[in-house]
Amino acid sequence: MKRFLLPGITAFLIGFFAINSQLNAQSPVAAGDLKNSVNAPKKSFVLLELFTSEGCPTCPPADANLAFLEKEQPFADTEIVTLALHIDYLNSVVWKDLYSSPIFSRRQQLYSQALKIGATYTPQMIVDGHTGFTGSNLAKAQKAILEAAKSPKATIEIIQTDETLKVKIADVPAHQTATIFLAVIENNLISNRKSNNSTNKKVELISAVRELKSIGMLPTEQSSLELETVLQIPPAWKKENLKFIVFVQENASRRVLGVNRKSSL
Repeated sequence: MKRFLLPGITAFLIGFFAINSQLNAQSPVAAGDLKNSVNAPKKSFVLLELFTSEGCPTCPPADANLAFLEKEQPFADTEIVTLALHIDYLNSVVWKDLYSSPIFSRRQQLYSQALKIGATYTPQMIVDGHTGFTGSNLAKAQKAILEAAKSPKATIEIIQTDETLKVKIADVPAHQTATIFLAVIENNLISNRKSNNSTNKKVELISAVRELKSIGMLPTEQSSLELETVLQIPPAWKKENLKFIVFVQENASRRVLGVNRKSSL
């Protein structure tokens, strides 16, 4: 009997180990893929603000830097969220920047006070509310963004439902009293910049802030918050070009504690 069973057992064992060997050979690949998926680095969000004006002759290079950083997103693990805030103090009785607002000029003044910069100027970039420099300096912008990306940030979820925006904020790092801001930006706008060139070449504006407002407060002892705000979009704004940016910012230091954005429905 053993002479007949032994070949059968041997064949079974050979088949078993062959199949097991194939599975073992495949397992590391599958496990590796799963590990890479689970442990993929989480992006750090950084807020980049540019104070600019269509009446500023030295602003085009800074506007171009903002457009480059927004469109190219040159850092793999960092999401750069951009705002172009058009100040109004360069407007005159004969010419006005169509996208300017005294609210943006006041915001820049608050930065000058908090960061002890001195007089306001254009073009000026502010990274995450705590580093300011001339907006035409791309090298400084990139360095400041990489430094800011190292700081812990809150998680912000934005949900648009018809005419409302629901915001869920969690894991806010240790902070002083802070404000939650909503910025509505519009892309694909045409520049109204003054030009001595008779051709008046059209220039596309990137991340032009249409509205900036406070939608909530975050006390020192609170690290999470949920809120809802009503959206009022004027007919002149093209919904397909709009984005909603929510960020949390300390009132005194101006430090940005978290930021995220969502495209309009």
